Amino acid sequence: MKHAFIFPGQGSQFPGMGKDHYENSAFAKKLFEQANEILGFRISDLMFDGTEEDLKRTNVTQPAIFLHSVMAFKSIESVRPDMVAGHSLGEFTALVANGTLSFEDALELVAVRATAMQKACEVNPSTMAAVLNLADDKVENICMEVQQETGEIVVPANYNCPGQLVISGSKKGIDIACERMKAAGAKRALVLPVGGAFHSPLMLPAKEELQTKILSTKFHTPTCAIYQNVAAKAVMDNEEIKQNLVDQLTGAVKWTQSVQAMIADGATRFTEAGPGKVLQGLVLKINKEMQVEGVN
Repeated sequence: MKHAFIFPGQGSQFPGMGKDHYENSAFAKKLFEQANEILGFRISDLMFDGTEEDLKRTNVTQPAIFLHSVMAFKSIESVRPDMVAGHSLGEFTALVANGTLSFEDALELVAVRATAMQKACEVNPSTMAAVLNLADDKVENICMEVQQETGEIVVPANYNCPGQLVISGSKKGIDIACERMKAAGAKRALVLPVGGAFHSPLMLPAKEELQTKILSTKFHTPTCAIYQNVAAKAVMDNEEIKQNLVDQLTGAVKWTQSVQAMIADGATRFTEAGPGKVLQGLVLKINKEMQVEGVN
């Protein structure tokens, strides 16, 4: 019986996030001020008083969710994880939770990642779509067919849970793929309100920028294994962790497979630390017998 800690990614943000931590914890207040200094702008003001639109900007969303998630985890730090994982951006929080990265270094990496992704989105107009109730192999095949026939980029991006796979690519490619998904029997194929094609080859410029920063960052010995998005298995080696972090920008988030691997390795309890409850729901859809809870 092992206790897994999991950390959310983009989409979990909300106006006022983190304010309770700031007002009730001297430690959280210190983290916020550190973050304001590292980022070069007062992210605390945007989190507490910003609008939904303010928080949707990638260069704000990513550090905001990372910050909130670290604080949520630190608020129960007496509980030690046996294993950790994070959904996309959440992987950086997971690496703080298992001691691989310091808070400061992880936040700097998140800031570089967010800015680089924002730039990549502006260079290549692109998007993502959620495909519901269609087998993974059918989604994969349709993506491949659309790419081969049109030359447009369309790839599986987030394997969230059985029956929920998000695809990523050019706007034209996604539109064509969505029509074919529905024709193949998908319950829905819905274009998402996101700024770009995350976890696709269109993020290649961002990948190169992030890799440079990762290679110059100190990684410490992990206290427990991280189940990384692109590997979907326990990882403890720092060189492998670094490469997986880099590859994640253009590779798929194998969340279903990661949770299944954690369960196979003994996880029975999952605690989501951070804003929202999305990951708790996904874990239960992957295996309804798991014990799930949230700390936010």
